[in-house]
Amino acid sequence: MKQEYRDLVLRSCGASSLRVGAEIQTLWSGYGRIVRLHLDGCDRPSVVVKHVQFPAGAEAGHPGGWNTDRSHARKVRSYQVEAHWYRNFSTGPGCRIPACLEACSHGDEMLMVLEDLDVAGYDVRRTSVKDREIKACLSWLAHFHALFLGVPPDGLWPVGTYWHLETRPDELEALDDAGLKAAAADIDRILNECRFKTVVHGDAKLANFCFSQSGAEVAAVDFQYVGGGCGMKDVVYFLGSCMEEKECEKRVPGLLDYYFTELRHSVGKDVDFEALEKEWREMFAFAWTDFHRFLLGWMPGHWKINRYSKRLTREVLSRLKQQS
Repeated sequence: MKQEYRDLVLRSCGASSLRVGAEIQTLWSGYGRIVRLHLDGCDRPSVVVKHVQFPAGAEAGHPGGWNTDRSHARKVRSYQVEAHWYRNFSTGPGCRIPACLEACSHGDEMLMVLEDLDVAGYDVRRTSVKDREIKACLSWLAHFHALFLGVPPDGLWPVGTYWHLETRPDELEALDDAGLKAAAADIDRILNECRFKTVVHGDAKLANFCFSQSGAEVAAVDFQYVGGGCGMKDVVYFLGSCMEEKECEKRVPGLLDYYFTELRHSVGKDVDFEALEKEWREMFAFAWTDFHRFLLGWMPGHWKINRYSKRLTREVLSRLKQQS
């Protein structure tokens, strides 16, 4: 790590010295890495640093082969949005995120110095989850969406989520499903014209949640695609990240009820909750189909492309046809 970055971390934490610890992970497509730094001389034993290093143009390798200039520009913007988020937004205890101690840019590099959630008690990562963990994440999303209901996404993505249609023309062009391809703009428009808008996490997959030992409490990380939109986008993406098709068929109705119960308890009394719930429940299938559209163009062999997703997509296309 460059000396100027070491000095920045020491100043932001009030530490006297630091030691570079383990690499937690590399960033998508080789855009940097996340490391843990151990500190001395301050009240924090460690911090987590997200060190972004932009390649020159579309030089980084992409797991799906989508290493284009457009993809590169989107990633650069995503890290700028994340830094803005950490500098300018905060949440409450019901939707815990890491505190940001510093976020800065130096040419083609960015550095975000974040609270170590492991030290704060969120030291468990899950690749599979039971009911308690799923409900903890849905509760987090409900509190998050309630907190930012009606808040303009200033400095964030105008429309959040990494699969937003406007930012994914190449994947739309690659889509073979003619009916879904023709309906993509209408689905996007219907989601964007929701009366009730909030700020969505934008990448609320299981891997971006950090759990307590009991699994009852959770914090979230990775805010590259945070922005405006309908809360159902986060909900469908999360549920699809941790359940296969048979589980979805069986469990989604009850889990949706739980999410809306948590949301009801979290929103202000001035919100017309019945109208909010009615609208967002209607948007569930549209949000799921919107992500399905992205997957079919991006990676048509993905495991998330299943009969449950196809059934919801058929329902949405049928509704659109009836309305036309």
